[in-house]
Amino acid sequence: MVMTLRFTLLLHVFLVLGIFSSFSLILSTNEFNLRIKPFSSPFAIDLAKLQTQIGYKFINIDLLRRALTHASFSQENNKALSIFGYHIIETSVPLRFLAKDIDISSKALNNLIAEVSSVNASCALDGNRLGLERIIRVSPKTDASNSAIICGGFRAIFGAIATDTGKVDEAIKVFWKVHGDRSGKLVSIYSE
Repeated sequence: MVMTLRFTLLLHVFLVLGIFSSFSLILSTNEFNLRIKPFSSPFAIDLAKLQTQIGYKFINIDLLRRALTHASFSQENNKALSIFGYHIIETSVPLRFLAKDIDISSKALNNLIAEVSSVNASCALDGNRLGLERIIRVSPKTDASNSAIICGGFRAIFGAIATDTGKVDEAIKVFWKVHGDRSGKLVSIYSE
């Protein structure tokens, strides 16, 4: 009986030692993994820079990835976010200008909305200022510098921000920061 008790005690000691040695091996492996820097693709680096430029850090970075993915590149693309962003921008213009001047004429308000929403005049210009033609993912046969593609990506950013926060307010705030203080007068995002 004493021998069985010693054998059981010895077995428990070896078992405990085995567990601790495995645990220390796991710890050393985790410490090693902590020292390895995660791989960052050029696209991921561009997304990080873009977030700094626009002054908004995404909670769900996949929304920004999608916002900067054209339909020619993937079925998971920016079409829906671009439509949402278009409507956010169109809504933000009357909100801003009616708050400043409730007596603004409907014609002047429509002209301001058209100017800010214009693919060739404003939208693509803002997108180019952000460097979207270098960031947006398109198929090899598609020209990323096409105004409509840049504008789609630009609008999709604001749809993505609103989706990320669950509110359009933050998207509107970022839009006006990027676009400028009023229609026709762009504020450089690099000066802030």
